[in-house]
This record gives sequence, structure tokens and C-alpha cells, in this order.
Amino acid sequence: MTKANQIGAVLVVGSGIAGIQASLDLAESGYYVYLVEKKPAIGGTMPMLDKTFPTNDCSMCILSPKLVDCGRHLNIKTLTNSELVKLEGEPGNFKATIRTKARYVDPGKCTGCGSCAEACPVKVDEEFNQGLGKRKAVYKLYAQAFPNAYAIDNNKCLKFKNLNNEKLCGKCLKACQAGAINHHMQDEEMEIEIGSVLLSPGFETFDPSQLGLYKYGELKNVVTSLEFERILSASGPYGGHLVRPSDHKEPQKIAWIQCVGSRNCRIGHGYCSSVCCMYAIKQSVIAKEHADYDLGASIFYMDMRTYGKEFERYYERSKKQYGVNFVRSRVYGLDPGEGDNVIIRYALEDGSVVSEEYDMVVLSVGLEPDRKAVELAKDLGVELNSYNFADVPQLTGVATSRPGIYVAGAFSGPRDIPETVMQASAAAGEVQKLLAEARGSLTQTKEYPAQKDVSGEIVRTGVFVCHCGINIGSVVDVPSVAEYAKTLPGVVYATDKLYACSQDASAQIKEAIEENGLNRIIVASCSPRTHEPMFQETLKEAGLNPHLFEMANIRDHCSWVHQSEPEAATQKAKDLVKMAVSKGALLEPVQPVSLPMNHEALVVGGGVAGMTAALNLADQGYPVHLVEKEVELGGIARRIHHGMSGEDVQAYLKQLIDQITGHPNIKVYTGVEVADVHGFMGNYETQLSNGEAIKHGVAVIATGAAEYKPEEYLYGHNSRVHTLLDVENMLAQGQLKNSNNYVFIQCVGSRDDDRPYCSRICCTKAVKLALKIKEAKPLANIFILYRDIRTYGYFEDLYTEARRKGVIFVRYSTDQKPVVEETATGTKVTFMDHVLNRPVEVYADVIGLASAIVAGDNRGLSKLFKVPLNADGFFLEAHLKLRPVDFGTDGVFMCGLAHGPKNLEENIAQGKAAAGRAATALAKANIEADGKAAFVNKRKCMACGVCVEVCPAKAATLVTDERGTTAAEVNPALCKGCGACASSCRCGAINVKGCSNEQIVAMVQAMSC
Repeated sequence: MTKANQIGAVLVVGSGIAGIQASLDLAESGYYVYLVEKKPAIGGTMPMLDKTFPTNDCSMCILSPKLVDCGRHLNIKTLTNSELVKLEGEPGNFKATIRTKARYVDPGKCTGCGSCAEACPVKVDEEFNQGLGKRKAVYKLYAQAFPNAYAIDNNKCLKFKNLNNEKLCGKCLKACQAGAINHHMQDEEMEIEIGSVLLSPGFETFDPSQLGLYKYGELKNVVTSLEFERILSASGPYGGHLVRPSDHKEPQKIAWIQCVGSRNCRIGHGYCSSVCCMYAIKQSVIAKEHADYDLGASIFYMDMRTYGKEFERYYERSKKQYGVNFVRSRVYGLDPGEGDNVIIRYALEDGSVVSEEYDMVVLSVGLEPDRKAVELAKDLGVELNSYNFADVPQLTGVATSRPGIYVAGAFSGPRDIPETVMQASAAAGEVQKLLAEARGSLTQTKEYPAQKDVSGEIVRTGVFVCHCGINIGSVVDVPSVAEYAKTLPGVVYATDKLYACSQDASAQIKEAIEENGLNRIIVASCSPRTHEPMFQETLKEAGLNPHLFEMANIRDHCSWVHQSEPEAATQKAKDLVKMAVSKGALLEPVQPVSLPMNHEALVVGGGVAGMTAALNLADQGYPVHLVEKEVELGGIARRIHHGMSGEDVQAYLKQLIDQITGHPNIKVYTGVEVADVHGFMGNYETQLSNGEAIKHGVAVIATGAAEYKPEEYLYGHNSRVHTLLDVENMLAQGQLKNSNNYVFIQCVGSRDDDRPYCSRICCTKAVKLALKIKEAKPLANIFILYRDIRTYGYFEDLYTEARRKGVIFVRYSTDQKPVVEETATGTKVTFMDHVLNRPVEVYADVIGLASAIVAGDNRGLSKLFKVPLNADGFFLEAHLKLRPVDFGTDGVFMCGLAHGPKNLEENIAQGKAAAGRAATALAKANIEADGKAAFVNKRKCMACGVCVEVCPAKAATLVTDERGTTAAEVNPALCKGCGACASSCRCGAINVKGCSNEQIVAMVQAMSC
């Protein structure tokens, strides 16, 4: 399809974190986006959550900047209270009909003041707070909602009983000074032309009242996990105070019960919901943090599935640091206890039945598909799987059965936030590939007001102190900090905000700048790492240079680290604000540096993830250089014969390699490595080990990982002991025809002191191999020795099938690991059966070791591209939850096993995600560095070269001018403003814009006053 036929607009259905991320990626890449949400505000489920794991970030602190960015983006049109009702056409040229239900409040007029809700006499159960609180018939979904406008529930509003009766209520009409309320609004339909559709409608949580044993709805203090999130949340019904619903008393003992509505074939939920184990651990940890007493927290579980990046460490920390009690058990039922307490009846592994009383029980409910989304998918002709989630074709990651329609997030299957965000970027990448010819055809460029010249003006500082709900406000006395700020020199305006990062707060900051003539802005809230760009954008919209802004981090540095010292935390917050104000008085405008963008990409690593990223970018029209250190493409996938769902991996791999080698936009380099890297986003130059130089604008690191070579279980010393990859190859080659007894040992080299992480795929791999063996030899004896079976998502079906086919699963503990011995009669495996409570001996023909996935030697690339590694040697993303394929270094992205263990389907999706994110940079004609760089006073410079040696970004060089004078010079596009050069300069010739020596001294002096 040509550009003339393609439409450069995309319809995104669903505005949870997946829909928001995809919308932002697409809008930044040159596409116009219609973001459709059935509720009156965007955000999905995430605003209901208290904090995220394992980073402990406030969920709204994470989401708010994206909500604001989405809300003010010129190329994103948000349609709330809306649904897709009809879709016609073909990929690249669809016509969609959108029905927008009347909200009876005009968002264009509504100021979000809340006067209407105060006047409304009708109180109803609040869905957002899971029925634990009340709202009015006119309401705003949550405090930071976008759009910042109220809506009327016409099923509850008294006025709708008789619209023509002037005397019937109408109190909201009288209270609204903006004239925004109109009870006669009608539903509207609009037809839009789009090139593609992205479905991200999210999920619903399982209703546990379907399972009588839990007595949900009967026992007052049995709550769902989402209800408990609202209990913990600062914006929840109890203001973040940990109390139980029945009597609002603080619970002394809380229990979490896992797999409620998951892993249950009787109710048609045979799958694992993937997130429940981790959110239960998170809730138990946060609950203990909320309580100022020794709260008892127990989690009742079958298998603990902490398979994500950094999740195993969080699990171990919850036990050792927080004292969370984990009980491997089978729960038989719940009964009333003393008062409103709850008794749990459960069986331990040895079969003994125990009854224990708790103040409160949290049901870790699973995820299920959104019912309206299921209906929509059927109307669109999108196939669903047996569980009614979107059926994603094998090895595509984000496709659906209908061309031109893609899926992201939990509608394709239960998944955590990092996978959801990654899949959203992957879907955006696929859309960009489909609509490459129409890129930029419908987008607008944002124009800012002319920046005010503040030179020579008297400093007029505005200070905004954030409560962050109770995240800061429960420890720090925020109003007193704001009052104190008013007394500081140069401060002419100071106030506190419940959420300074919300859409309405952004508007209020701009109003304050205009009304009070502010020329310096200080925000005391959370981390600049996540929020500074958002606030700087607010300044630009208000006509101020974005660098006339300073943040004081009173969350990480005060409320988080001084939870038990509120008075000291408040005083520290005042000190931090005082320092920020002192520095702010010396802030000067910094102008950005604009440079042309090189639209070529470098992909380092020719495995499946790297090739997927390269192919996606090439299909978008960007030239790609693919570098692989081995002589052949394919990576570790060359050793894989069948995917987890039975895919023919070798056939897929051959097809992928053929596409790569035959693509006119891809140049392949094999048998070479990256030798050196210079430059910055938009202008990189990479030297290869063969002497060639590549100029490119972005880089994707996809260097893969390796298989751990075991030092245990006689591996390498006994011909019957192999890794699972070796067993798979032997099975494919027909070498196991005479083998009848198999023992697979899990967690070999994983979840130990050397590698304290889960390798994610080993359990499923073992189960899949067992089924393959059973398929060929139904009478084969197969034992799988495990610590926790982690067949997450739909892989649980494989586990169920394996048990039905006679595969024997035996759990072992770390203090009683299996023993492999070479005897005169054969190779013997001895292990303790926890049910029989006795050792079992098996003579095995084949012993398969589920060997860990270990990081390659990434240190060289880490230094060359200036990107970090985590403690396990895998590359470290910019943000675990929200930037899972980005580095902190601009223009460099990651995917595949280089990021961490994952299965083939996930590698493919992440490869597409890296391409989607890279395209947001490549789509720009120019790149803009913020200019916050070091600069040299050449009169003071002695040309000693120390700055050149210490600069991690290689931005500093020694330059000799035409007069023969040598001095240091800093490339502002390369410089990251870290200050290493300034702190090392013995003659004081180097300063950093926005963080000068004078500003630092002013902050220090402020503390001494």
C-alpha cells in the first residue's frame, strides 16, 4: 500500500499503562493517535495500586508524568467515556466508528474544582475504591484523573428521574460557576479514518464469591487484593491507614491466600495469573511498613513464582528483612473466628491439617479478560483462546488473527507492568512498520510561547511542596514546609499540593507563574529521575526556560528513609527546600543544542531478538547495521528445536535469517565485534574489530546470554548427565530411543548465592521436554525435581498436562538437594520425597539439568556505550517498570537475553519493543541535547588533561587553537553534566551549567545559616 492510501493515524483502545505507552511511542514517532477509553478518565488499573515492586515506587508517581504527557500531546486525542463500535476496511486504511457516551459535564468548561460534588446529596458505593468508600452521583474517577473533569452517573443522579422538573434537585447546576453541567447532553458517534488498531483494554479481576470456601462477601474481613491496595493507598477510603473494614481496627495478623481464581481447571481458569505471587509479597512488605507495630504477615501458597527480573531478590528480602512468613500449603476453607476474625483451615505438605486465626485475610485474585473487550474482539473478528484472551499467533508477540490489529498488555494474557510496557512498545513498533509510508503525514509540531527574558529581573521564586498522598505527607509535615518556604529569600509564592505531578497541578503551576510573575520554580516532591522532564515541560509551556527549575527530593531523602522520625524528616525537608531555593536564585537559562539526526541504526547481536529489532527497523525504512561476533546468525536459538507452544524454531530461524540477509536496508557483519564507540544519540560512530567504521543515530544491544555449565551433579564426568538444551538436541536427533528413565533437576545454578535470580524458563522447558518424551514413549518414567514450579501464564496448561500423563513432580529443599552418584549398577539419583518423608532412589538413563541462563561478558560494551550492568551482569534498564528496553544513555536500547532471562516469544516481543522505542528517536529530523553541559574558562585552563581522563562520556578533549594555545573543550552534545571534570579540575576552569560551583556553594552556605 502506498503513502497515498495509508492513513498515518492509529486507534488505541484502552488507556491503561499499555495504551498510554503505545500512544506516546506512536505520537513521538510521527503518528496521530486516537486514545479511546470507556471510563471517564484514562489510566486503567494502575491508579488503584499503592506501590510497585520491587522498586517500591508510588504507582501514581510513576504513572502521573505519562498521564500528563499523554494529556498535553498535540498528536494524541483522548476520547473518554467512549467505545469502538464498528471497524471497516483493511490494514493501512480503516474506518472506525466511535461512540462517546454523554458525561453530562463539559470537559472543556469544567475546572475540576469539585463544587458540584460537594453540593450533590447522593452518595453511592465507589467503584474506584472497590466499594469500600462512597462517592457522589457527580464524581471524578480519582484525584489526578485526566481529563481533570467531573462526570455524572445518570443511573444515580436524582435529576434524571425527571429532566424537565426544575425543582428536582439540580444542586450541582447551582454550584457550578463554570456552567459546565448539562443534563441534556446526548451520546455522540464519530467516524475516524485510521491505518491500524491497537487493542489494550486491560483485564478484570476474578470475583471470589464464585468459590464458596473463601466466604467472600460473608466474612467482613476477607478482602480481595485490589481492595487491599485501596486500603493501603493514600487516596483510598481510609487515607492509607492500615485498618480492617469491619471495625476499622488495626489488624495484628494478616494472611494472603494465593491462586484464588487461578490454576483452577474446575472454573475454567487453568492458567496462572502471573502477577499474584509478587503483588502479595509487595502488599505484605508495604503493610508491614505501614504498621508502626510488629504486624504478622503470612502468605499461603503452592508455588512461589518470582520469575521476573530482580523478583527473586525481593522475595528473599521479604523473608529475611521484613519477616514475612511463607506457608506452603493447601487451603481447605475459611470460617468465622472470634469477633470479626477469620480462621483459615489448611493442610501442610506432610498432610497435617491446621487451623489458624487471623484478623484479616487477603485473597490474591487472578486476572481474567475484560468482558466488554471479549465482545469487541468477537465483533472485530479477532480470535480468542480457550480462556477468552486474545489469541496471539505464534512467534509474533503482538499480532492478532486480523491483519492491521495488534494487541498489548493483559488482554493477550496476564502479565506484570514491565512486560505490559514492553509489549506496548512492541505493538507500536509493528504499527510503525505497517504505516511507515504515512509517517508524519497527520502530525502537528508543538509551538511554545516565546521564552521570557529574565536577565536583570529580581528573583521571584515559586515553591510547590507535594504531599504525594501520604507517601510524603504521612511522615513530613508538608503544610509547615510550604509555610517555611514563604520565609525564604526571593520566595514570593509557596503552596502545597496533594499531587504536584497531576494534570490540574501542572495547570495551577502555569497560572501561578503568570499571576505572580515567577521566574524560578522549586518543586519539593519525589525523584527528579522520573519527574524533572515533566515539570520542565510545564515551565516551557508557561514561557520560562526549563532550566529555571530545581527539585528537592523530599520523598526518597526524607519520608522514605526517616519513616519513624517525622519531626526530623520535616526539618530535613525544610533544609532541602532552603538549599533548592538558594541554588534556584542563581539558576540561569540554558539553551538546548540542536544537531542533525543520523537515521541509521546499529544492532549489536544477531540472535532472534537482535534480528527481530533489525528487521522491524529496516521494514520501517531505516538502514540497519547488524553486527554478530559469531560467524553465523541465530545465537542460542540454533540449539532450540521446539518452542514452548510447540513451534518449529529451526524453520522460524531459517526464515528470519533469510529475511535479514535478503533485506536491502540491512547490512550484516559476522565474525566481528564492536571495538570502540564515539558520539551521542543521533551522531554515533562505531569502530568494528575488522577496521570498518559505522555511523549511526541509535544502537540496540542484543548480545544474548549463555548457558551455565554446571559444576555439580557429575556434569562433565558422567555420560548420562546433560543440560536441558543437550537433552533437547539428543531428543531431536533420535538419540534417546532406548532411554526409559529420566530425572530432570531444576534450579541448577539459579536461585543460589552465586546467581540469586530465577532463570525464568527452566521449569517450562523441563515440562515441555517431558511431554515430548511422553509423546514418543508414553511408558517412560520421568521425574522432575523442583523447588517451585514456575510455569507462569498459559504454561500452567503444560504442567497440568504433564501431571495427567504421569510425569512425577517431587519438590526438594536447598538443604536436601538431590544427590547424583555413579554406581556399579548405573547412575543413581537420590532425593527426599516431602510427602512420603523418606528418601527415594532412581536409576536414570538420562539426567537433565535445568541449567541457569547467565549473562555474557558485557563489561566491554557497558563501558563503550556507557550503559550499566546489574549485579548479575545483565544490562540494567533505565527504569524497571516503565522503561524496560531503554538505557539511561540516550539513543541506546536493549532487548533479549542481554536484558535478562526470557523465552523465545518474549525475546521476539522485546526485539520489536526496542525497535519501536528506537524509532521514536530516528523519526526526528534533529536531536536536541538539553545543553546542561560542562563549559571551560580557557583563561584558567592549564591543559593538564585530567578532565579528558576522567570524563566517562568522552566529551572532553584538548584542542589547540590557531594561536597555538591548548585548552580543554567540552562537546555539549556528548556531555551528560555529571561534573566529574569540574570536580577534578585543579585550577577551577570547568563549571557545569545548572550545577555550577557558585550554586553548590550557595546550597552549602544555606545550611550553615
